Amino acid sequence: MARLLFQEDSYLREAEAAVTKIDGNKVFLDSTIFHPGPSGGLDTDKGWLVLPNGDKVEVVQAVEEAGDVAHVLSRTVELKPGDKVKCILDWERRHKMMRLHTASHVLASILYNRYGALVTGGHIQPDEAKDDFDLSNVEDWKTAFQQAVDETNTVLKKCIEVKVYWLSREEALKIPGIVKLAGRLPPSVEKLRIVEIPGIDIQADGGPHVKNTCEVGEIVLKKLESKGAKRKRIYYSLKE
Repeated sequence: MARLLFQEDSYLREAEAAVTKIDGNKVFLDSTIFHPGPSGGLDTDKGWLVLPNGDKVEVVQAVEEAGDVAHVLSRTVELKPGDKVKCILDWERRHKMMRLHTASHVLASILYNRYGALVTGGHIQPDEAKDDFDLSNVEDWKTAFQQAVDETNTVLKKCIEVKVYWLSREEALKIPGIVKLAGRLPPSVEKLRIVEIPGIDIQADGGPHVKNTCEVGEIVLKKLESKGAKRKRIYYSLKE
């Protein structure tokens, strides 16, 4: 499996890697800066691979496949295992998703602390995020969302450092609220990657985040929908 460099440094925009396998227009590498989608609710990273001959080929999608990351290219290329390539990230796309991802953690924490609401679904794209919450115990759920967005923006402006570290699975699962996804525990691995916004939120999470809440800016509520008793949906975007 590829070493997931984005988990070690979400700000890596370029990195060299060695080809491990080719399957049509899918390229597998020994390490990658591309976060595969839709994993952890985030859309796929995109970007380019620079081949040994200097050709630059678009990475249209990165996907999880058999425990590895497949880099889906816009066309087939002549590569073999051991060849060195350069990965280049579409940074503008990634950075918007990082900002929305960190904001989503703050929003989820506020709704969890206020109402015990768990996340029942969601998806983050560069221009918009949507999250589903179980707010079945809240009568005026629309007001609850609006208040949570306002509080999220207040928290983001506090410029809190976002910490990323690893804990043993046993130790991590002792932390209250470490899992905010309804009916879902983290994968059965020895160590879990933890994303902590001190005093606000702590979650087991494998995706890229910004270093400081101030980097997010503000979020804007776009739309609210009811998708059932346990699925109240909020759409929001970054304030530009």
